Formats: sequence, C-alpha cells, structure tokens
Amino acid sequence: MECPRPNGVAGSAPDPRRWWGLVVIALAQLMVVLDSTIVNIALPSAQRELGMSDTNRQWVITAYTLAFGGLLLLGGRIADLVGRKRTFMVGLVGFAVASGLGGAATSSGLLFGARALQGAFAALLAPSALSLLTTAFTLGKERGKAFGIYGAIAGGGSAIGLIAGGLLTEYLDWRWCLYVNVPVAAAALTGASVVLRDRPGRRSDARLDVPGAALGCGGLVALVYGCSEAGPRGWGSGPVLGLLAGGAALLALFAWWQTRARYPLLPPHIVRDRTRAGSFLTMALTVIAMFGMFLFMTYYFQVVLGYSPVKTGMAFLPLTVTIVVGSTQISARLLHRLAPRLLMVPGALLVSVGLFLLTFLTARPAYATHVLPAELLVGLGMSLVFMPVTATATKGVAPHDAGVTSATVNTAQQVGGSIGTALLNTIATSATATYLTARLADAAHRNGGGAVPPALRTAIVHDGVVHGFTVAIGIGAAIMLLTAAVAGLMVTARPPRHGPGTDGAGPAGVRDGAVVHEEHGEHREHEKDGEDEAEGARGPVRRPSADPG
Repeated sequence: MECPRPNGVAGSAPDPRRWWGLVVIALAQLMVVLDSTIVNIALPSAQRELGMSDTNRQWVITAYTLAFGGLLLLGGRIADLVGRKRTFMVGLVGFAVASGLGGAATSSGLLFGARALQGAFAALLAPSALSLLTTAFTLGKERGKAFGIYGAIAGGGSAIGLIAGGLLTEYLDWRWCLYVNVPVAAAALTGASVVLRDRPGRRSDARLDVPGAALGCGGLVALVYGCSEAGPRGWGSGPVLGLLAGGAALLALFAWWQTRARYPLLPPHIVRDRTRAGSFLTMALTVIAMFGMFLFMTYYFQVVLGYSPVKTGMAFLPLTVTIVVGSTQISARLLHRLAPRLLMVPGALLVSVGLFLLTFLTARPAYATHVLPAELLVGLGMSLVFMPVTATATKGVAPHDAGVTSATVNTAQQVGGSIGTALLNTIATSATATYLTARLADAAHRNGGGAVPPALRTAIVHDGVVHGFTVAIGIGAAIMLLTAAVAGLMVTARPPRHGPGTDGAGPAGVRDGAVVHEEHGEHREHEKDGEDEAEGARGPVRRPSADPG
C-alpha cells in the first residue's frame, strides 16, 4: 500500500526550487503593491513639471487603480486558461514597458495612459503570482510561512512605496518612481524563467467568458470611477449617482450571467463558500479603512508638519517593520494552529484601536505620543488580518480556479482601496470645509469684521485640515469594527488538525491535509486543496473531495 507523498499532492514530489520561486513571486508582488503608493509623494513634483491641474492630477493614481481593479477577474481567468507562469512573465514584461513609458512621459496625458497600462498588466501579474504561490505550497507549516511572507508584502508594500517614493523623489527625480520598476521586473523575469513551475490543472476545453468579462469589468470600472469622482463632484451629483447606479446594475447582470455561463469568469461556487466570501469581504473592508489613513498621514506629515519627502517616508517605517515582523513571526506561526478568525478578529480590533488613537491628533507635532503608538497597533493588526485572509481565501480551490480566486482577492483589495480613498477623502474634505467656514467667520467677527491675520488664518487652516483627517480616520476605525464582526461571523474555517508523530498532520490516516481511506483494497486520498491527479495504471486512483471550508 502506497502512502501519500509528503508535499500534500498525490503522485508529485515537492518542487525543490519552490522557496526560490517564492522570492521571485514576492519581488513581483512587491512591485505591484508599492506602485499603488510610490507615486503619491512624487505627485507634487510631477504635477509641476507636466503642468497638471489640481483636478486632473488624481488620474495619476486613479488610472492605475481603475485598470487594475477593473481587469483583475479577467486577468485571473486568463491565467487559468493559458497558464500561470506564462501569464506571470507576460505581465512582468508589460509592466516594465509601461513603467518606462510613464517615466519618460512628456505630457500628463501620456503619463495617465502609461499608468492605466501599468494597471492592466498588473491585473495579469497579481493573480498569476498568487495562484503560483497557492499551488506551490500545500503543507500546513510551509504554507503558513509562505503566506506570512506574502502577507507582509501585501500589507507593508504600500508603506514601503511611501518610503521609496520619498527617497527617489528627493535624491533623484520623480521619474525614477516609475523607472525603478524596469530593473526589478527584469530580475523577476529572469528568476521566473529558471525557478517557477506551473502546476497542472488547466482545462483545455474551456473558453474565455467574453460577456462576463465585459459586464464584470465594466461594472467595476464604473463603480470605482464613480467613487473617485465623488471627491471633486460630491456624492449627490448626477454623474456620480449615474456611474454608481450603472456600475451596480452591470455587476448585478454579471452575477446573473455567471450562474448561466458555460465557462463563467467567476464560478459561483467560489463566492458561495461562506468562509471564502467572508475573507473577500474582510479584505475589502480593511483596505477601505487603511488607504485613507495612508493618504491623510502623508498630507499630515508634509503639509501640516512640514516634513520632507524622505522624512515622511521614514515616519512610516515603524508601521512597515511591524507588519513584516507580525506577518512572518506571529501570523505564519499561528495560522496552522488556530482558526483563521482567531487571528483576523483581534487584528481588526487592533487596527481599530490604532486608528482611534489618531483621532486625537492636532496640528502640533505629536509623533511619539500619538502617531508611533498608533502605527505599531495598526501594523500588528494588519499583519494578523492580511496574511490569514489571503491564505484562507485561496485554500481549497481546484487548480483550474486558482487564478480567478487569486484575482478576486486582489480585486477586493484594489476596489476597496479606490472606494476607501474616495469615501474617506470626501468625508475629510466636507469636515474641513465646515470647520473652516465656522472658525474663519468667528475669527473675523472677533477682529471686528476685518481680515483675519495671516498667521492666525494659517493656524486655523492647519487645524481644519487635521480636523477633517481625524473625522475620516474615525470612520475608518468604525469600519474596522465592522470588519471584526464580518470575520468573526463569516470566516468559519477550523484550525488544521494535528496529531502525534506528524508534521502538520492529523491523527492516524490524516497526513498533510489528506484523508486516506482503504476500501476493498483500493487506496484513495481526498485532497483538501482540490487537486485531482491519477498516478497511472500501476498506482492508486485518488479523487478530490469537497473542501470543508
């Protein structure tokens, strides 16, 4: 009688290069994640050089997130159909070319177009990277370590982008915030061609769901675009309401079509699973709350406190370090011992407390007393949320669905970030406007109806800006409380079973997540990761069973 191989996949040996593959995947994912924020600090310099208006400068950010969030599901399904490694390498090449075009841009229109092209290729790169990781690491302990590193990158990449953007802008030029992707992509491409191995599982008879792609991508683009326009136009404006309503209608049609399409872009069983749906929602809500914090704290450091770009980036360093350490040393060690929600719920609560501390900020410097403690709490909380969310959302899917599931995780992150930026920025702007109207009128009245002295006016404006930030961050803290409730109620996956004499295995008959049965001389192994492989005529036949969540 043959026992299952120790990699958790029937009939295949563990890839000896899988850890080098993780390095390549992590490098590519870091490039994609930090590109969402690396240009934030460089934006004022790019705006001055290219002559952008205050209204149009948002497109440097929005063009990227719109293309990324809107095309992710399509990119995930393409990865499943044509191969994850091939899609990964095409995404790397395209992302590098688009980054070079953006760095060399001589007009704002060319820069906007290059950023949109970056987002489109990122939509190929991100889901193929995560699905390669999902299929390469199936053991409990190894999977925990791998996703710990991946979660640290997903959670800390935005803050790393702020640091890198500050260094490149201050010591080189804003264009290097885009040029830097070219050598990074080249290194990742070289490594991918050598160490990455695509796992079987593609369906040769499947076809791309073109109507689903049009409905899903169109709905996401309309929704994200509507949210991004809510800042300058207001939530009650006709165009914004029309875009949001149109996006919701297209997404409803997309959901309906996916139940009838022969080869659906997003198979309904992926989101019908309670734990997986809860993980997607937890990711989206967390990013909604967090993207606003990064935006507001950047302006708080530079505009209110007068920090340089480098000093601003370094001010985020404790947050980044905490995320990396928490993901690799806490989440990775506990994920294969505890139920995922026992990490997610405390993590969301820690983030909420950290954000709540920031609501006490004033226009006076308070880094040591308010900002640093908040960053440590938020960083630790994010490490307890991002890593288990990513690992849980992608666990148990069949290989031919790995790409689209990975894309859904990234879609939740990108769409959540776009919605969070628009929503919280609108709240902050409205609160600031209300504050300034009342305080400037009161100051003028105290001055006998005359003009407010410039020094007093500057102080009031700074107080008003910080007031708007604290109101919006308070909303983010409340959203994280909702996130904790969602994770606690919806993510019902149980902790892995462990037994004596096993490494990440359960009692006798359970090894590496595989339940082994002997029945009438036939040896069967039910793989929890959903992979279905037969060893051949001389070996036993193994069939997948449903993943319990």
